[in-house]
Amino acid sequence: MTQRHLRGLLAIGLLAFAASAAHAADDGKFVASAGVDYTTGKYGTDTSTDIWDVPLGFGYATGPWSFKLTVPYISISGANNVIPGVGRVENTNPQGRGRGRGGMPTPPSAVTTGSASGLGDVVAQATYQLYSDDAAQFGVVVTGKVKFGTADENKGLGTGKNDYGLNVDLYKGFGAWTVFGGAGYTNYGSSDFIPLHNGWNANLGAGYKLSEADSVGAYYYYREKISDAGFQQSEATAYWNHRIGEAWRVQAYVLAGFADGSPDWGGGATVKYSF
Repeated sequence: MTQRHLRGLLAIGLLAFAASAAHAADDGKFVASAGVDYTTGKYGTDTSTDIWDVPLGFGYATGPWSFKLTVPYISISGANNVIPGVGRVENTNPQGRGRGRGGMPTPPSAVTTGSASGLGDVVAQATYQLYSDDAAQFGVVVTGKVKFGTADENKGLGTGKNDYGLNVDLYKGFGAWTVFGGAGYTNYGSSDFIPLHNGWNANLGAGYKLSEADSVGAYYYYREKISDAGFQQSEATAYWNHRIGEAWRVQAYVLAGFADGSPDWGGGATVKYSF
């Protein structure tokens, strides 16, 4: 799964988590999910890069704790210096996507295009409800995340390095409305081929509960520039969350990017089953 997709699900899922995490059954609850996401953008290059992400998720919640493991399949077509979840980078990998065609070497600084697909970066995360006040409809949620560098760096599906992140999110309810926001910091794995800096991120949004089954909302996300060749990320996401009975939940979203570090637009959907 791409980092962008993870951000989206974290912010979208925060509303549902905030409402239920403090009341999770003592004996625990398992969650399985599957989704599909599509984004497209030029990321400050001359070529559009299209990314398909099909993530499978497996989670467990008990008391104030929630754990999740995400295993994604990624397909990307576009510039070799655009990496899923990262954006534009300086990619000098001699085996990078689209390089060495016809057996001829490609200069490290040259930008090529190509297509690739395969396993993405597996992500493990743990979320803790640090504080919850039901009467005030207020809470604080802390999430630690490890992105393992399982995606093939030679195909340009990832950086090949691990990332480590920590986010703190707050929410406050006002009847049917919930306002939420937070900030985080990620230690990005850097390599000789793809040098990266660590970076801060922040999000701010609001959700509205239409009924017991449906809620909608929107949020804004920002991440500072993490590559000398890249750009900051700035994007807005609108979402719809629908619950089917006690076990099923459907989420759908669309997004628009406002900076070269973000895709121009995208969308996706996820189905979750709790048992």
